Amino acid sequence: MNLNQLNRILLQTLLLPVVFLLLVAGLLVWQVRDAERTVERIQVANQNIATANLINALMVDEETGVRGYQNTSNEIFLQPYEFAIGPLQDAFAKLRAGVTAEQGDTRPIDDLVAAHQLWVTTIAEPMIDKVRNGGNTRDPGTNLRGKAELDNLRALSGAIIDTEKQQNALAVQRWQTQVTHTLYAVIGVSLVSGLLIGAFARNRLHAVTSAFQGTLLALRDETQSTYESEQRLLATLTSIGDGVVVCNSEGCVVLLNPVAEQLTGWSQKDALNRAVHEVYALVDETSHEPLENSYELVKQTNRPTGTRNTVLIRRDNTEIQIESSGAPIHDRFGALIGVVIVFRDVTEQRRTQAALMASEKLAVAGRLAATIAHEIHNPLDAVVNLLYLMKSGSTPEETQQFIQMASTELDRVTQISRAMLGMYRESRTPVALELKPILDSVLVLLERQLANAQVTVKSILLDKAIITGYPAELRQVFTNLIANAAEASAPGSTIEIVARIIAASHGRGRGYPRAGVAIIINDHGSGITPEDLDRIFQPFFTTKGEHGTGLGLWVSQGIIQKHGGTITVESRTTPTDPGTTITVFLPRGDAELPPHSA
Repeated sequence: MNLNQLNRILLQTLLLPVVFLLLVAGLLVWQVRDAERTVERIQVANQNIATANLINALMVDEETGVRGYQNTSNEIFLQPYEFAIGPLQDAFAKLRAGVTAEQGDTRPIDDLVAAHQLWVTTIAEPMIDKVRNGGNTRDPGTNLRGKAELDNLRALSGAIIDTEKQQNALAVQRWQTQVTHTLYAVIGVSLVSGLLIGAFARNRLHAVTSAFQGTLLALRDETQSTYESEQRLLATLTSIGDGVVVCNSEGCVVLLNPVAEQLTGWSQKDALNRAVHEVYALVDETSHEPLENSYELVKQTNRPTGTRNTVLIRRDNTEIQIESSGAPIHDRFGALIGVVIVFRDVTEQRRTQAALMASEKLAVAGRLAATIAHEIHNPLDAVVNLLYLMKSGSTPEETQQFIQMASTELDRVTQISRAMLGMYRESRTPVALELKPILDSVLVLLERQLANAQVTVKSILLDKAIITGYPAELRQVFTNLIANAAEASAPGSTIEIVARIIAASHGRGRGYPRAGVAIIINDHGSGITPEDLDRIFQPFFTTKGEHGTGLGLWVSQGIIQKHGGTITVESRTTPTDPGTTITVFLPRGDAELPPHSA
């Protein structure tokens, strides 16, 4: 049972009593309202009885007033009659309204009003007129008729009173029955509700109990599985060949696996709860400036970091080159609760790569040696011949001409020699430099090879194409790329070399990471197949057979990446327009050329 099901059961257990209580309350309200209506009918009946009695009293007052005036002829005795006229009419109207409210028959009231009006018009008013006019008021017939009409009035009002009393008695009896029924209904509904609520609650509690027991069993199984998973994870971390550092969200070390202990020089016991930058201290491999470790980078971005090459300062202050990455650890709500750092010792790997790069550099030198020797040999032969001619007895004018020609040939030898030396003169730190002189010197070195391949170079180079880097390494890269383009080009074709300055505001928009220089080398050879294009940057892969080492592009890519740049290759194998385009992007960096070089 999950939390939603438990909440639903608890809600049902809570709502059912509420629903039954609402039903009981509704029943009680209905009964009370019915009883209130019955009580209202009782009150109306009592009021009607009281009104009928008032009518009787007022009619008696009228009769008394008329009789007193008849016997005394004194107007003062007529006052009860006169005072009763207005209230009597109001009482008739009130009685009619009360009977109407009971939805009773108003005809007896109409008969009483008519009989009273008949008594007034035929007995009372004529008797008052006779007394005032001095007439005979002792007429037995008139008196007997008046008595008969008064008796009729009393009979009619008595009938009305009896009817209202019957209505009152029926209403009282009905009210008593309603009270009894309400009591029985409340007791019955309460008993039924209690039984139903008890049965339902028992059923729901049984379901909750079963679910709780199941949850306990599931938690026990999950705890066991978690323990086993932790043991497997611990065994995995212990046995893998990479160093693993786990730290919490505050940047304190929680775990070091044995490889991490060996690489950092810290034991798990000594490193526990220490700041990660103390146990896992990184510096830049070139400048030895302190670097942010993977924990700080992950905490800033809350996402895994890419692999990077740095230097790790061990506990004994020795250094090893490492390749590291970091990843965040989240709880189930997505909050960062820790960081895991994975790193490995790449010192030997870097030494191997350096040896391979040196080997490739020697291979490039070997490939260029014959060309350079031939290039130097030709002008030196010319100088020897010119010296021979001068010794053989030339005129002063011819000697001056021969000296100028010899100086030109020696300048060419010097230019080739400087380009060769510049290619292998290593710089320890990156410097600001212009790419045009570097590319020009490379073209001088490759001039003979390009001529033998019958390939023409068309270059568009800019004087202010400034970047920050290592000149010797960049000469090696461009020597390799242009030599490859020459070897792939068909005789009589052209190689285009274009340098473009990428401004800071347009770098990202044009597909480049930042401001710098893009060097595009385009040849018109046969192109590279898609299958080979995916592997050209792999070490020892070559399309030249025995004539290639398979390291040139791999080394070139490493050098360009060291400079923070990129190298991409696009190739066309269509018969109409075959060829390959290599684009090298080098960032400008922060360095500026000295004033005399600008």
